[in-house]
Amino acid sequence: MTITYLDLSPAQRASLDTLPFEGNHVVNGPPGSGKSLLAAQRALMLSLTGTPTVLLTRSNLLRQTLWPVVSALGTEDHGVRVATVHAWLAQWFGGDAPRTDDGWFDWAAFYERAAVADHGPAPALVVDEGQDLPVGFYRLCRILGSRTTVYADECQRLTDTNSTLTEISRALGNCTHHTLEGNHRNTRQIAEFAAHFHTGPTAPPLPDREGPTPRLHHLDRPGALTDLLITLTERHPRRSIGVILSSVHSQFDLLTRLERKAPRLRPQLYTARATQGRYRTIDFTRPGIVIVNRASAKGLGFDTIVVPDTHTDGATDPSSAALRMTYYVLATRARQELHFGYEGDAEPPMFSPLRAALLLHG
Repeated sequence: MTITYLDLSPAQRASLDTLPFEGNHVVNGPPGSGKSLLAAQRALMLSLTGTPTVLLTRSNLLRQTLWPVVSALGTEDHGVRVATVHAWLAQWFGGDAPRTDDGWFDWAAFYERAAVADHGPAPALVVDEGQDLPVGFYRLCRILGSRTTVYADECQRLTDTNSTLTEISRALGNCTHHTLEGNHRNTRQIAEFAAHFHTGPTAPPLPDREGPTPRLHHLDRPGALTDLLITLTERHPRRSIGVILSSVHSQFDLLTRLERKAPRLRPQLYTARATQGRYRTIDFTRPGIVIVNRASAKGLGFDTIVVPDTHTDGATDPSSAALRMTYYVLATRARQELHFGYEGDAEPPMFSPLRAALLLHG
C-alpha cells in the first residue's frame, strides 16, 4: 500500500514523522492547525504496521468529512476503518450494549467484557476532536491495550460529556504529550475575532492571511436571513456556506424558506436525529449552503460561516466560559468570511465589548 502526504506544512510533517508508532499520545492543537488531516494520516501510517486501525470521531458529520480524506491518502486496501465512537463501541460490545441516561454506555459493563472476552489483537485507535469524549472511553482504551493517539483542543469543548487533556492522559495511562501549532484555516481577521472568546491562558498566534472583517447583521424582518444567504451565494457561487443554528426547528424553518424562495440553490441540511436519507448525509464536494446544528459543527470548515441566531444567547452571561467556548468554536469554522445575525431590537451583549476593527455592525 502507498500513502500520500496532502498539503502538509513543514511543522505538520515534522509532527507526523516524529510521533512514535508505539505507545499512547495526546496531540494538542488549536483550530486550523490541521488536526483532522493529521489524524487521517496518522491512521494510515499505523495501519502500515499491520495492526487493524480505527479512526474515531464523536460526530457523524465529522466522520463523513474524514472518510474522503482517508480514501485520498491511501489506496482502497488502506485497512483503516472510519467510524463514530458510538457505532464502533456498539458493534464491539454487541447489540445488547447497555446505555446510560447521558447517551453513552454503561462503562462498567464494557470494562468487564474487555477484561474477560477474547476479541483478538487490540486495534490501533486514532481519535479526532478527542476532548468531546468521556473519560470512561479512554479507560476502556487502556483496558483493551490499544495504541491510542488523540488529537484534541480542550478550548473547543461543546459537549456535556467531555474530557480535559490531563484527564485523557491519566485515563490512558502511560502517555506522551505533543503540541501542534499554526492556523491554516482562518484569516487574520477571523482568528483575531475568535481570540476575544478564547478560554485558555494564551490565544494562538494569528495567521498572516488577510480577509474581510467579520460582520454582525440585524435581521429585522422576515426573510432577511434568506436574502443574506442568497446574496452570499450569488457573490461567491463556488464557496461552501455553513449556516450554524442552535435548534433543529430553526434548521428546517430556514430550509423551507430557502427552498421556496431560491430552490436553485439546493441547500443541504444535516441533523443527528435522522437515521438515514437526505438529512443524514452531506455532499461536501458540492459548493453552496449546508445547514447544521451547533452540536455538529466541531471539526468542520466552510469558506463562509453564518451564525444567524445569536439573539438566543442574549440572556447568557457574556463572560461565561461555556458561551465564550461556543463562539470560539463557531468563529473558527470559517476560512474566508464570518457573519453573525440577530433578531430583536438589541444586539446580543457578548458583542458589546468588540471594537469595530473586530466586528462590523450592520
